[in-house]
Amino acid sequence: MVAEHPAVAKYKAAQKAVSDDPEAGRLLGDFEKQIETLARQEQSGMPVTDAQRRQLEGLQSRIISHIKIKNLNLAQVDFIDLLRKINQTIQRPLNETAGAAKAGVGPRI
Repeated sequence: MVAEHPAVAKYKAAQKAVSDDPEAGRLLGDFEKQIETLARQEQSGMPVTDAQRRQLEGLQSRIISHIKIKNLNLAQVDFIDLLRKINQTIQRPLNETAGAAKAGVGPRI
């Protein structure tokens, strides 16, 4: 079962570790606010300043170096890879059935 896969457990544990860490939550919240602010600024026709760009880059550096956020990112990659494999497994028979129907082989749907 998918829920019992180690990638799922790793992802859930990493999410909990980040949500339980006030610094990680603050960094991610600050990053989200900064991105929203810059997007609104650009939509209103105001360019992003060099100081704002440097501030965002500094925040990104702190996020990237935070071990719990780094672990969450790695767990997300594993989890998404698991979902991709599941999707491929589901799609394979569907694609084979569709291919056979196009070729005039097998039952018509």
